[in-house]
This record gives sequence, structure tokens and C-alpha cells, in this order.
Amino acid sequence: MVIDSHVHFWKYNKTDLPWIDRNMKILQKNYLPSELELTLKRNHVDGCIAVQAMTAEVETRFLAELANTNSIIKGVVGWTDLRADDVAKKLSEFKEYSSIVGMRHIVQSEPDDFLYDEKFRRGVSLLKEFGYTYDILIYPRQLGAATDFVRAFPDITFIVDHCAKPEVKNKEMQTWRKGITDLAMFPNVYCKLSGLITEAGWKEWSPGDFYPYLDVVFESFGTERLMFGSDWPVMLLSGIYVQWKSLLEKYMENFLQEEKEAVFGLNAQKIYGI
Repeated sequence: MVIDSHVHFWKYNKTDLPWIDRNMKILQKNYLPSELELTLKRNHVDGCIAVQAMTAEVETRFLAELANTNSIIKGVVGWTDLRADDVAKKLSEFKEYSSIVGMRHIVQSEPDDFLYDEKFRRGVSLLKEFGYTYDILIYPRQLGAATDFVRAFPDITFIVDHCAKPEVKNKEMQTWRKGITDLAMFPNVYCKLSGLITEAGWKEWSPGDFYPYLDVVFESFGTERLMFGSDWPVMLLSGIYVQWKSLLEKYMENFLQEEKEAVFGLNAQKIYGI
């Protein structure tokens, strides 16, 4: 089974998605499973993981309801306020939705010391009890904090989104390489091969721009801890679905068949329990 480990769905309005600015007009509309289904089929992808894009519990429930009526959605990574005093109650309530497999917070928009917040860490400590993973969304400058963060929770499964967003456009690697390599040393940390296309010059990239970054994450995590993801529809800012999937397939053309199957689906199935 081929799984896209990272997509978003929304009914667009400016208030809920303030990060979509005037340079992102292509994203200023509804993106629902019906818009993605044919694309997945054409690219021989069997299903996807829907990931939160808003800091709102109502969106998590919206995605879970979409999963109930759209078979392409195999799991949901949602949001709840992990700093809340009643976080255990919130997590318990979400268990009514079998599609919810993990949680995420948009840490890239928070102060660089956010991952040290005691209330946040208390909430994260409860995730294993409820069978949830945690997706880490950060910039390279936050990798040091992320390493300290995962060190504190050896029993929780973490997934780094978008390879921690290296600055592909500027060909900056030094800070990112050190940070992502350190983070990969923890066996409970996995990484999504997603989001890189929008860290490059939009629609001005070539496949070779990504290879140095792919070399680092493949060497650091190995094929058993990496998973394919598109970051659709955000990726449309810089390219189309088939470009990213075929780029990764080309990169992996000399890998063993079982390694390809792991990266393109089996790892996501295992990690998210779908």
C-alpha cells in the first residue's frame, strides 16, 4: 500500500488560515478529498494522512468526520491545546474518532524556547497513554530545542515534518545538517520526506537542488524511519504532485524494493498504526 503521509484539507477562510498570504492565491480556496482523490489515483497512491493546518479543535473534528466518509483518508493528525489543564479530558474525548492517530502543534510559529514549556511537555507526556504520535513542525533554528525535547520522551513516537524545513532556496545546510543528524540519533524519531518543494525557489527548482538534503536524511534516518509525503495542497505553490513523487522515486531507483515499499507506505502504516 502506498501512503501519502502528509496532506491538508480545508474549507478556506482568511481568519482560520492567516498564514496563507497574498502570494499564495492558489491556496485561497477549498481543498477537500474530492480534489485530491483523482490525483492520488493517477499517482498510484492508495491513501493519505490528513494533518491539521489550524490551531483549532473544530478542525480536528472536521478532519475526523472527513475520514469517516472518505476512504482515501487513512488517519488524522489533529490539534488540541496540550498546555490546557484538562488536556487528558480533551485527548480522551478525541478517542471517539478511530481515525485520529496523532497530534501536532505549529511550533515553527512559536518562540524558539516553546518546546521547553512545562505545561506543553506535561501534555505531550500523556500522548502514549492515548495511543497518539506527535508530529514536530519546526524550522532549522529550533532543532536544538527539538533534540532536548525528544530526549525527555523516549517512549513517544515523534515524526519530523518536512525534514525540519531546510533552506533549500539558499542552499544553507550547515545548521540544519547538524541539527537533523543529532535528532535522528533517537530511535523513536521518524521523518517525512515532504514540504521540501516549497522550501526551494517556487517553480524555479531542479531535482538536484534536493539531493544533498535527501542524502543527509537517508543517511541519518535510514529507509526504516522515512516516509513519503506531499504536503498537498501547499506544494502547489511550487510544483505539482507527480513532480515530487517521481523525484523521490528517481532518487530511490537503485534502492532495494523492500526499502522503496517502506518509504512509500509501510513505514506510515506502522508508525501511525493504520
